[in-house]
Amino acid sequence: TLGIKEMDHMSPRLRAFLSEPIGEKDVCWVDGISHELAINLVTKGINKAYILLGQFLLMHKNEAEFQRWLICCCGATECEAQQSSNCLKEWCACFL
Repeated sequence: TLGIKEMDHMSPRLRAFLSEPIGEKDVCWVDGISHELAINLVTKGINKAYILLGQFLLMHKNEAEFQRWLICCCGATECEAQQSSNCLKEWCACFL
């Protein structure tokens, strides 16, 4: 788990996502996923955070590759791609 010092530098949304297991959370819970991007992901069958996490894991937690995929295939902005890959990376560090 993360220490207090690391948590201080996180957005409230990232802190909330990292506070518990993913469970059945919708994809929009992932930090960096805007409403518009969530709609794009849902139309591709990625409606849950654990499905997006699965894609990240299939890419061997390679942030650059995951970000390219989010931008090219799902219409994410660079900022959204960076935030969401960081969110999933941090979640993996806490729970895997």
